Amino acid sequence: QVQLVESGGGLVQPGGSLRLSCAASGNIFSINTMGWYRQAPGKQRELVSTITSGGDTDYADSVKGRFTISRGNAKNTVYLQMNSLKTEDTAAYYCNMKLVTLSFWGQGTQVIVSS
Repeated sequence: QVQLVESGGGLVQPGGSLRLSCAASGNIFSINTMGWYRQAPGKQRELVSTITSGGDTDYADSVKGRFTISRGNAKNTVYLQMNSLKTEDTAAYYCNMKLVTLSFWGQGTQVIVSS
């Protein structure tokens, strides 16, 4: 079993920045993919960004150039640096880890972009 704990959400004005963190614990294999998804009210959960254990990254078109995903030195943490935030970035952000065929989720952290 894997536990994921997110932190770093909050209220920010448009154009501002936030950094989300996710720490994983439990039975973690060295080869895995971690990432961030988000879900706005009334919408489906969508991919924001992922990063493999080898460092390969992927981003949704809507966040390219504004968000940066990275992993900590211990490889069991993942960060999402969010710059130039827009009101449409408002959502609950969820950390995800994929291990072979298994997928684990955190409890989510709320990001609200509003003036």
